[in-house]
Amino acid sequence: MISTDPSVDPVGACVGMRGARVQAVVNELHGEKIDIIEWTDDPAAFVVNALAPAEIERVMVDEATNTIEAAVSEENLAIAIGRRGQNVRLASDLSGWHIELMSTGEEKERRHEEVVKARTVFQEGLDVDEAFATVLVDEGFFSLEELAYCAAEDIAAIEGLDAEIAQELQKRARNVLLDQALKQGSEEAGSAVTLLDLPGMTREIAEQLAAREMTTVESLADAAGDEIEDIEGLSREEADALIIAAREACGWFD
Repeated sequence: MISTDPSVDPVGACVGMRGARVQAVVNELHGEKIDIIEWTDDPAAFVVNALAPAEIERVMVDEATNTIEAAVSEENLAIAIGRRGQNVRLASDLSGWHIELMSTGEEKERRHEEVVKARTVFQEGLDVDEAFATVLVDEGFFSLEELAYCAAEDIAAIEGLDAEIAQELQKRARNVLLDQALKQGSEEAGSAVTLLDLPGMTREIAEQLAAREMTTVESLADAAGDEIEDIEGLSREEADALIIAAREACGWFD
């Protein structure tokens, strides 16, 4: 339910005085249970409404996986789940989101694991100490991708950092991500040669190729010059030369 008049409580209006309105409908339906939920276009708020009367402590929304994680106290967990999972299943059906319920204790433990994992990734990938990595996590960064492609100003705004440090951190993060993408691409293609092994290839060009899903020498060999000539720092002649080098590495001319 939703009301276009902010002075009207949509749920209360449907329930009626002492439940008279909704009870009349229940009687007509021969005792069928009716749940009245206030609608909102905010998925997190709607899920909280749909899981009532369970009290939700925290909600985390992951749009990439269409998942909402809801943390509830131990005493509210069974209420939120419902008999045979019907409450959480109904809330999921109504909202269109996959809902993962957990106790606040489980959420705290998972959060701790995520913090430790992110801190380790930053220490190893960015070559920073634990204290520096902890600062990044405390500021809401949990992956190299988030750090590499956010606005540099967001990093520079962290106390103790500046634009130069932000630029260096993003450079290191992108280098690690590029190396990972090229390594994975080469392994999947069964090749020992990566894009960075080609004469004339730079990290900047390889990063732009990877953004176009060209992470292997084979994928570059299959490309045409006009497909990559618009890459920054690459002329048409250089594009053709890189493609020829890739084809030679793939044995096209043997």
